[in-house]
Amino acid sequence: MKKIFLQLLLLVAAVSCVSLDIPPKNIITDEQLLGNEAGMKIYLARLYSSMPFEDFKYIAANGFTGQSWTAGLGYEGTGESVYRDSWSRSFTGETENLGGNAPDPWWGSAFTLIRDANHLIETLPNYKNNFTELIYNDFIGQGYFVRAYSYTQMARRFGGVPIVTKEFKYPFEGETDVKRSSERDTWDQILKDYDKAIEYLSATGTFSNTANKYVALAYKAEAMLYAGCVAKYNEQVSGRLTGFGQKTGVRVIGFAEDEWQECSNKYFSEAYKAAKEVIESGKYSLYMKSWVDGDKEAQYKNMNDMWRDMSSPENMLVKVYEYPTLAHGLDAYNSPWIYRSPLSAGSCPTEDFMELFDGFDRDADGTIKTTDGGKVNGVPQGHYILYDTPMDFFKNVEPRLRAYVIFPGDVFKSDVIEVRMGIYRGSEPISPVRKYYDYSNRGTFFNHQENYSTNLSAYTPANKNTLTLYMDTNEHSVSVKYTDAHTGQEVTSWAAGANGPFLQNAEATMTGLYLRKYLDPNRSLVDIGEGKSDQPFILMRYAEVLLAAAEAAVELSIAGVESPCSDDMLQVATEAIQAIQKRAGANVITTKLSGTQASRDLVRKERRKELAFENKSKWDIRRWRVIDEDNRGYFWGEYKDPHTFGDGRNFAFRGFYPFYSIESGKWFFDISFENRKTYSYSATDYYFAIPGGEVTKSKYIDQQPNR
Repeated sequence: MKKIFLQLLLLVAAVSCVSLDIPPKNIITDEQLLGNEAGMKIYLARLYSSMPFEDFKYIAANGFTGQSWTAGLGYEGTGESVYRDSWSRSFTGETENLGGNAPDPWWGSAFTLIRDANHLIETLPNYKNNFTELIYNDFIGQGYFVRAYSYTQMARRFGGVPIVTKEFKYPFEGETDVKRSSERDTWDQILKDYDKAIEYLSATGTFSNTANKYVALAYKAEAMLYAGCVAKYNEQVSGRLTGFGQKTGVRVIGFAEDEWQECSNKYFSEAYKAAKEVIESGKYSLYMKSWVDGDKEAQYKNMNDMWRDMSSPENMLVKVYEYPTLAHGLDAYNSPWIYRSPLSAGSCPTEDFMELFDGFDRDADGTIKTTDGGKVNGVPQGHYILYDTPMDFFKNVEPRLRAYVIFPGDVFKSDVIEVRMGIYRGSEPISPVRKYYDYSNRGTFFNHQENYSTNLSAYTPANKNTLTLYMDTNEHSVSVKYTDAHTGQEVTSWAAGANGPFLQNAEATMTGLYLRKYLDPNRSLVDIGEGKSDQPFILMRYAEVLLAAAEAAVELSIAGVESPCSDDMLQVATEAIQAIQKRAGANVITTKLSGTQASRDLVRKERRKELAFENKSKWDIRRWRVIDEDNRGYFWGEYKDPHTFGDGRNFAFRGFYPFYSIESGKWFFDISFENRKTYSYSATDYYFAIPGGEVTKSKYIDQQPNR
């Protein structure tokens, strides 16, 4: 497809370079592009280059502007990670203004792409005899797929949108100002377009890195899950989340009280059927090339390798990169501090995300255990548990988490990644380092620091000789001299170790953890730089299909709806979750899923774990309607008291902070809020605002209700 795109540029250049003595042929004709296979491949490359795929080059706050020079993953208020800059915030819009260029929240660009898809669908039949039936059908199917996905991305943002299924010919004749359809009609049109794409696209795929029949089925399942959840869970938002356009009276967001349940069941049924068809095809399978039963190291390696293996049987649709013609900067901005080029630690995974995974010792409240006295109201009691090495803390952890996150003391690029919040010089046993662990006092009041300010953000070492706790304020600003408890040798070390955290500088890890997923472990330091990374981004993979089947099955069972495939859909759901958990090295469920909220939450939690850092979670927590103040308890899938990580509308996430104790030469860990980033979300944020210019110029388009 990259070669085809270059051909498109050459064709445009050739058409543009004409003699001024003859009338310029400045338009590429339909016959040139749509009348032959070579031209159609160019047209298809143009469509896919404009698709709103959310990969390494997408930043939620910036929309699809391509201004993603500090791209990272999972920091849009999903809790997977935090990021130092302003675009680490809740996913409430795509309106960050960079360099005076306001981003396009997938509205104007959407209709440009939809117009091109409509042109293909309407015009290609004129040249049908120029193609084999297989090639012709595939091109038509691509047009429907592009239109379906474009409208899916609009509906997820805005609800009901103007539906345009024909091309407006220039010069324009008649009405071209189209009113917004209802949200129900919008999702119904998306369903029709996916079904058309599935009808025409071949099972094997004719063109590389484009959709085939099963890719379209997978995206249909994803879209219908979203629609089914919106229909159902809008009803659980305070006051019912629905409303009408003032200019037209059309229900542009939400569903009518007498139709939401019917629609929800319909969409979940369509999602299940689509996912089940992919499963039954046998065309895809989970990546298990180096997986070994009972071998955590092999299971970790297997999941770590899968992101770079282009031959993976799990990959369904992949965005391919190739340096230097098409590259990205993930490694340049997200690697550990010692590899910074020019920055590092863009995506800092949170301890809250760690909490989802199996293999940790737990306190009675279910949270990760760090002290020997348990917790009272979330506050650790007793004394810290000491470990010989940081990795001892993770010895039983689920391999999937290790494949996603670089732990303190783990190896990356053959280097031990030293991460340390501070060095403790006091006596053991050690009481918790903080006086307060609640949200309102996050980031303040360290114990063991009698001789200088206890405000974390204002920390400066006033008297090094009498302190019991040393921490770096900025880049390696505090060095500590001590006698190594194991060797008896005098050692001088940075308080924060080689890779931070630094209290007042967020260019090292802010949470004590680094991203591993998608980073290239084989890329040399010389090759880490802006625009030098070329690992692929997996847009759709088979694991998501399994999760879609499981979620749709449980939702239908909760509603009392029988399987649309006349099968035991709860057995299908159970086997899907078991397969994913087994591959991950997680605890595998032994009982069959049921039509209960508990099973629904189990599936959601598994989805939160498996698809983290893939630009999926921000959509999941939106469609589940679990980010607003009244429903945030189910933010992580399983219920957690929302007051433990927020004060109502505002919330924050925790870090996992290692400390080194000089007396024994051992390590202990403190779990506390990362104090620089807070997030907020209200019920109105489940729908983006319509771009103001569209509202102003249209006699039909109006702003979202309640805005």
